[in-house]
Amino acid sequence: MLIVQKFGGSSVANAERIINVANRIIDTYKQGHDVVVVLSAQGDTTDELIEKAREINENPSRREMDMLISTGEQQSVALMAMAIEKLGYPAVSLNAYQVGMYTSSTYSSARLKRISRERIESEIERKHIVLVTGFQGINRFEDITTLGRGGSDTTAVALAASLDADLCEIYTDVDGVYTADPRVVKNAVKLHEISYDEMLELASLGAKVLHNRSVEMAKKYNVALVVRSSLTNAEGTIVKEAANVEKMLVSGVAADKDVARISIIGIQDEPGKAFELFSMLSKAKINVDIILQSVGRDGTKDISFTVSKDHLQDALAIINDNIARLKATTVAYDDKVAKVSIVGAGMATNAGVASLMFEALYDAGINISMISTSEIKISVLIDERDTEKAVNSIHDHFNLGI
Repeated sequence: MLIVQKFGGSSVANAERIINVANRIIDTYKQGHDVVVVLSAQGDTTDELIEKAREINENPSRREMDMLISTGEQQSVALMAMAIEKLGYPAVSLNAYQVGMYTSSTYSSARLKRISRERIESEIERKHIVLVTGFQGINRFEDITTLGRGGSDTTAVALAASLDADLCEIYTDVDGVYTADPRVVKNAVKLHEISYDEMLELASLGAKVLHNRSVEMAKKYNVALVVRSSLTNAEGTIVKEAANVEKMLVSGVAADKDVARISIIGIQDEPGKAFELFSMLSKAKINVDIILQSVGRDGTKDISFTVSKDHLQDALAIINDNIARLKATTVAYDDKVAKVSIVGAGMATNAGVASLMFEALYDAGINISMISTSEIKISVLIDERDTEKAVNSIHDHFNLGI
């Protein structure tokens, strides 16, 4: 079997954990499997590199930031190769250039386009454990690019798809996917399995277990995916095409504090204004999530929407520069909000799910400012201070801990 394993930053945070992970990798190798391993940067290395950059330049170019922060993963794979060699087994570390991991040209949020198989396959034929830098690639200019936070998950799944791997194991500091963040909800329960669609929604809505783009890719290429702990031997959570959801109306609750609300007041109520607004944001690569438009009054309307906090200032700058073109009066924002969501494939055929969620928030005394729904999710925007209270109340009302 060919197995791709990915270990997150906390799993390789120090020398002791690197040796621990090296032994786990070797255990898989000793079972006769070919092993390709993707590593994140150690612990808080990426944050520390970003802070170093800010000390030099408060507004560095995205290209140079990618050059800098990509070094964290290169450290990890080299140190892991040294650890495996010390334990008596053959290993080789490769960066994105050496592998041939080609991406789009967008620095800091590049998309993988193609992965060359030749180098990895030749190293496997030589019976090497292959260690690959996560989170990065190279663009058509042969510049280093990064895939955005959590991108090592995407690297692992992409490699598994490209190499036709039999299994992709994502190792983290938790032992699977839970019905809620177990650090917030004490009676959160680990799921034995979850569907790609449910996992994608949870990942997109704030659950930190898997990067959402990795789940998209796993679903697209039907990659066998398991989320497991790097610190224990506990069984993980299987992410698959169709999970047993009949007994579970809702699979999980997620919260995301990396969100801000922008409100544009008094836009002229005429065709094309919403298109103008969101096309400007789209051209700037700013993703918009929940959107709420008021009923027109006195020839005007209000539009509110959410963006990530990272994109807040860019979005505000674009809107303020074009406020006359939009024929709006004022712009307001709130970055002290949070998005709380429920996800479940069983929701599609069951009435009353939204009502129960709103009842949970009402019982907790929490006000809702925006609502978004789809076939398998309901999201609400609330005051950031109420996040943990909201997640616990919703979890209890849906009996997810039972």
